[in-house]
Parts: sequence; structure tokens; C-alpha cells
Amino acid sequence: MVLNYIWVAFFLLAFVIAVVKLIFWGDMEVFPAMMDSTFSSSKTAFEISLGLTGVLALWLGVMKVGEKGGVVNFLARLLAPVFSKLFPDIPKGHPVTGSIFMNIAANMLGLDNAATPLGLKAMEQMQELNPKKDTAWNPMIMFLVLNTSGLTLIPVSIMVYRVQMGAQQPTDIFMPILLATFFSTLVGIIVTSLFQRINLLNRTMLLTLGGACAAVAGIIWGFSQMDSETMNKVSTTVANILLMTIIVSFIAAGVRKKVNVYDAFIEGAKDGFNTAIRIIPYLVAILVGIGVFRASGAMDMLIGGMRWCVELTGANAQWVDAMPTALMKPLSGSGARGMMVDAMTTYGADSFVGRLSCVFQGSTDTTFYILAVYFGSVGIAKTRHAVACGLIADLAGVIAAIAICYLFFG
Repeated sequence: MVLNYIWVAFFLLAFVIAVVKLIFWGDMEVFPAMMDSTFSSSKTAFEISLGLTGVLALWLGVMKVGEKGGVVNFLARLLAPVFSKLFPDIPKGHPVTGSIFMNIAANMLGLDNAATPLGLKAMEQMQELNPKKDTAWNPMIMFLVLNTSGLTLIPVSIMVYRVQMGAQQPTDIFMPILLATFFSTLVGIIVTSLFQRINLLNRTMLLTLGGACAAVAGIIWGFSQMDSETMNKVSTTVANILLMTIIVSFIAAGVRKKVNVYDAFIEGAKDGFNTAIRIIPYLVAILVGIGVFRASGAMDMLIGGMRWCVELTGANAQWVDAMPTALMKPLSGSGARGMMVDAMTTYGADSFVGRLSCVFQGSTDTTFYILAVYFGSVGIAKTRHAVACGLIADLAGVIAAIAICYLFFG
């Protein structure tokens, strides 16, 4: 229902702004631009779905092999103490726990192409347990908030963009991103737990969060000892090694269990193809709405209004110029990436705005895209508090990014 209101608001606001621009400013290009955006966004949505087909087939096939080989069940038992606290409604030892873990691990490594099919697999498994098939279940919402909070340990793609834009130290945003995304995820967990009345003040969760903080500190220290070139090589190599290790481990487990690995892979791959087809209408809807909103000039007006309000208070409004990336990130990953590159082009890769845009890009994920794809894949219509929790986590990431960037670069 919330997505419905937001989607309608995109079109109504865009239309009103376009009419005002046409009547009062004589802007004859605004309506053609909006119509062009509907066609281009529809094409983009289809191309994304088409591009996901092969990746979905691959990873859902691999997951099926792992599931039949017992790997997923092993992960579920291993992670049961932690996930039983965050996902109390999921039966202990259920295979979905392993799928959730694999998705979160892929997201942390920045492996977007691997994370999406793993996440869709987890959603399908949770839907089987969901008592109300058209309504978001509590574990689904917690899972999506963990995804939308964008916890990333190795923001390889952002550092690559900074290299291309001529940054003197492309990796100088590594620690700020790590800190900002950690705060985003932590706030997302806390807020969702409050909505769902999950008690986090227990020994298991306190030890887990404490261990996570220690691990983050260790990773930051380890990478801080490397130069930028070494860091990029090590992070990329580690990510690819881990990804290939997962594939080989699943296949080896299937062989050990005397599973027909090939047939199991084909069975899972067929599910991947069907899932890619199902998400096309949802992607078209959300991307067309965003495209019209951008083409009408509503985003530019929003940023101008924010700058004016901040300057009225006498505060430093330098961070406002980076806000297009932050505002676009929950809506569109590619749109936010374009905003980030534009900010580095306009202000410089090593400018405060350029760096802050990069931290915005890495601190959260595409909330509405994830909701549309994941809920759409299993036919969820009533999202309950999923949007609110996801956006609060995004807001925490934005605030943390601004504060941390002033600490590091201000």
C-alpha cells in the first residue's frame, strides 16, 4: 500500500511541477522529457530483468545444489543462535537461515549480482512459511532492512569510480563508508526490532554486535596498512576467491552427498528464469515513476529548497550539493551512481562534495528497488512497516555519512 502511494505521488507531483513550468516559465521541453523518460525507464527495467536472468539461473542453480548437498542446512545450524534472535518466527534449523546468511555475506562483499538471486531464494523460502501470503511477514521485513541498510565491507566499485575520476587517494573513502554503513545497519536492526518487539539485550546479540564491532575495527586496521593499489587488488581478489569457493564448496558437498549435481543445478536454474520474468512488471512500475519524477525537475527543486532552508539557519550548506546521490539511492542504484559521478565531475573527485557523494553511495542501498523486486517476486502487496524501517536506516546512514565526512574531510 505504501509503495502505491509513493508511486502515485511521483506522477502527480511530476505532472503538477511540469504544468507550472510550462505555464509560468514557458518550458516547452518538460513534457517531452517526461514522456521520453517513461520509454527509456521501461526499456531499462526490461534490460535489468533480462540481465538478471542468467545470474539468477546460475545462483539459484548453485543454491539448489547446496541445499541438496546439505550446505544450507549446515549454515542454518551454525547461525541458529544469532538468527533465532533476529528472526524468532523462523523455525530453528530451517534452510532459509542459510539462504539469508549467504545473501548478507554477498552484500557485505559488494557482490550485487550474487546477492540478488540469493535474496530472492530466501524470500521464496520465507513465503512458504508466511501465514498471510499477500502481507509482509516479520522475518521478511527484518531481512529486507538488512539488505536496504547496505552493510558493505569492501566498496570496490566506488573506489574504481574514484580512480577513473582522477582521485589522488581513491581509497580515502573506505573507512568513512564502512563506518556509515555500519551505523545504518545497526539503526535498521534496532528500529525493526522495536516494531517487532524483538529483545536485543541478550547475551547472544550483545556478543555478536560486539564481535562485529571488533571485526570491523580489525578490517579497518588491516586495510589501513596497505597502499591504495594493494588495497584494491586484495579486496577484489578476496571477493572473487570467496565467491568461487562458495560455488566449488556447494558442488563438492553435492558430490559428497551423492546428489546428481547437474540435475539439481538445472532444477534451480529453471526457478531463476521464472523469477526473472515475474519481476519485470514491478521493475517497470517503479523505474518509470522515478524517471518521470527526475525528468520533471522535481529533484532539482527539492535540492534547491533544502539549500535555502539550511542557509537560513546560518549552517554550512556544503553537504547539500551531495544530497542528490543520497535522495536517489533509495530509489535507483544506477541513478544514484550517475549522481555520484556527476558530483565528482562537477566539484572534483577529491572535493568534500565528491567524497560525500561516494560515502552516500556506499552507506545505504536501493530501498524501493529492493522492496519492489523482493516483495514482487513472491506477490507481497501489503508491506506493513518495511518501508518505514528501511527509510529510517537510510536516514541514519545519511546523517552518519555527513558527520563522518566532516570528521575526516571537513
